[in-house]
Amino acid sequence: MAHMFDYIAWRGDLSFAQSPFNPVDNIIFSQLAYLPLDGIVPGPSPYDGVESGSISVRRAAELFNEKLQNDPDIEQAVIFKEDPELLRAMGSSQRFGDCRLYGYVNLIDVEREVQFAAVCADTGDNSSFIVYRGTDLTLIGWKEDFNMSFSEVVPAQIEAARYLEKMAHRTRGPLRIGGHSKGGNLAIYAASQCGAKIQRRITDIYSNDSPGFHEKVIESDGFAQIRGRIHSFIPQESVVGLLLEHGNDHHVIKSSQIGLRQHELHSWEVTHNDMVHLDSVTQGSLFVNKTLREWISELDNEHREQFFEALYTILSASQAKSIPELGSSWFRNAGLILKTLGNIDDSTRVLIRKTLAALISTARRNIETLLKPAEE
Repeated sequence: MAHMFDYIAWRGDLSFAQSPFNPVDNIIFSQLAYLPLDGIVPGPSPYDGVESGSISVRRAAELFNEKLQNDPDIEQAVIFKEDPELLRAMGSSQRFGDCRLYGYVNLIDVEREVQFAAVCADTGDNSSFIVYRGTDLTLIGWKEDFNMSFSEVVPAQIEAARYLEKMAHRTRGPLRIGGHSKGGNLAIYAASQCGAKIQRRITDIYSNDSPGFHEKVIESDGFAQIRGRIHSFIPQESVVGLLLEHGNDHHVIKSSQIGLRQHELHSWEVTHNDMVHLDSVTQGSLFVNKTLREWISELDNEHREQFFEALYTILSASQAKSIPELGSSWFRNAGLILKTLGNIDDSTRVLIRKTLAALISTARRNIETLLKPAEE
């Protein structure tokens, strides 16, 4: 089995002019977007239109390596442990090393419940790839994902549309946009909402195991305009990539991991210019997808909002700001969470109990899905 590091070893000596951009390049850049590149990659141009510069992937790799050696805190900000080595491998290759990175933004706003990050890459083939980061390890990032189940639009989607407009005005030529997990959702949303002039420049939209949308987004004229340019990939045991409505077909990709670990792009198997495709997802993926869809559809928007607000309030009682923090002091955090559970009002407690009971009931009702052959 081969993964993105193998691809860089195989194709790293070929520029994008020699070997055109392909789906594997998409997941490599989508993974790169998870790295904390603050202070390394220049930010978006000021609103007066003056450019703020760019940096090669090669130089970014050197500076990031220096940060790792001198700043002990940066390692805690790395979401996927393989990513620093991925950046070094990209920087050492001819294919990626001279690509220019610019427009990096990393926004976390607890008050607005928004987690948004993105970066642009000039790939040297007269095109740019605008990449949106998926959900990071912050609790507010996961809260925003929950909000997608009852909100037509979430703040990160609005930020994504603004970012696309801004970066499109800075660049010339064709645009590719994409991302992993929530990042792919943001890419599709931004493409569906931008002006017609920018839409015409978009050649490809990459969605890598990304959640879907509120029905109104799928039914919009903007989505209809870009539907045919969406490339949607999910692993064979996908959960995240089958949530909500999508409005387009998926390509099923082989992963070397199992369960939720298949969501990680580092596990996706590749060839010299593509990913390894399968005919269908597994019965387990169909079961989880059918169960979650039915469970959510049986809850009205108000019920969904109340449930996820209560869940976030309970987790936030730990005073942890990220998933690692929640687990690092689990004994203390468990105590604070249990205390919060004891203090919530009766109506909220009943709401949580009924909602979880409905999920269990829906799962039992769909258990036969596990025994049926998987469908594409």
